[in-house]
Amino acid sequence: MRKVKLHNPFKPRITDEKKIREHLALERTKLANERTLLAYIRASLYLLVGGTALLQLEEYDNLHIIGYMALFICVLFIIIGIWRYIILEKKLSDLLLPDDEVEEKGED
Repeated sequence: MRKVKLHNPFKPRITDEKKIREHLALERTKLANERTLLAYIRASLYLLVGGTALLQLEEYDNLHIIGYMALFICVLFIIIGIWRYIILEKKLSDLLLPDDEVEEKGED
């Protein structure tokens, strides 16, 4: 009769704690990057709604300038948010490369 070895889930496995910490730190950074992008999008949507509301007010011509400025800043926020997200994502992807690929890049 053949014995089957079962894994005990309460017994700690031997793992490289430093690699796990680095991996989890990078994952937290990726999630923070996504949260920041969503904050830029949320602020941009608020400016879009506010700008269009100010443009709809016909009695106050002076507020039209503020409405156009809000729309311009709205577009600016979206561009800056996406730009920052892409740059940080590229930096993080370089950090997530396995050690072998990093050494090959250094030799070229």
